[in-house]
Amino acid sequence: MKTELSQRLGVEHALFGFTPFPAVAAALTRAGGFGVLGAVRYTAPDDLARDLDWMDAHTDGKPYGLDVVMPAKKVEGVTEAEVEAMIPDGHRRYVQEILGQYGVPELAEGEASGWRITGWMEQVARDQLDVAFDHPVKLLANALGPPPADVVARAHRHGIPVAALAGSATHARRHAQAGIDIVVAQGYEAGGHTGEIATMVLVPEVVDAVGELPVIAAGGIGSGEQIAAALALGAQGAWLGSIWLTTREADLHSRALTAKLLAAGSGDTVRSRALTGKPARQLRTEWTEAWDDPQGPGALPMPLQGLLVAEANSRIQKYEVEPLLGTPVGQIVGRMTTERSVQSVFDDLTSGFERAVTRLQRIAGRSGGA
Repeated sequence: MKTELSQRLGVEHALFGFTPFPAVAAALTRAGGFGVLGAVRYTAPDDLARDLDWMDAHTDGKPYGLDVVMPAKKVEGVTEAEVEAMIPDGHRRYVQEILGQYGVPELAEGEASGWRITGWMEQVARDQLDVAFDHPVKLLANALGPPPADVVARAHRHGIPVAALAGSATHARRHAQAGIDIVVAQGYEAGGHTGEIATMVLVPEVVDAVGELPVIAAGGIGSGEQIAAALALGAQGAWLGSIWLTTREADLHSRALTAKLLAAGSGDTVRSRALTGKPARQLRTEWTEAWDDPQGPGALPMPLQGLLVAEANSRIQKYEVEPLLGTPVGQIVGRMTTERSVQSVFDDLTSGFERAVTRLQRIAGRSGGA
């Protein structure tokens, strides 16, 4: 599973695994792929530094990357408290009504919310980068398109290529103009924030739009055959995220949530603004239904919604309130039926890729002899 991009990055397989869990990212890298650690949940630079130190010690000197969430336009001087003050009281009451309806207990006094995602904030993300550039990170990816120009330039000074996610060919062209080195074409099927276009349609459009710039395909990929399809469409790699959530190395902190993922089918996800305020694919739950209900107040724009529901999500997760319990995940969840090690999943991906290539070679051979 070698491509020009995988050889450039020094990995055996052009398989990029995004994950919020350091143990999963390290296992992916050790297996011969490219583990990419998501930084958005790190609110303290010291916590990220600790986990990157751990990654350095557990990746056998092989390359790994970091994924941040930064808006392309630089914004300074806005504090978290000032942003949180913009949340309407009516939305706060709606959260409490839902939690009360399902009898969700309060957190213990003084207990911090584990779901308080502030990595989208300008200064938080920049602090994360200060940490990252002190480690041998080999790829910087941004989930919101190209990061600010000074960040791209700083990464390039460190010899680090920059990747940006795109949901349309128009976005991809803008990324190329902004000096991005790699475009991740993420289709509608993906977990988390997505656009409106399916992967099978999106990937060749993006490949055509950006010319020689490498493209990685993302969204709905969870088998080696799908990786082969992505490369056949012109991608130079595949970006997989959801498939790792039910691996043994993942740390979801909830057996009930793992059980829900293992039982879910590909039709059990929804693209909802309930989590962050932007459309993000996640498990369909009574929580997402409440926020998508036209009789409700509706989700707030990003980042207000994420701050509004942070404590509620922590309570739902801690007390495993099954009807409300969910997580970002793509339509590939229907393939996630058993808990396995990262290495086992990785081996299935590479063997499936080899089967697909062999099958296509037989087809091409027959066609050539006709």
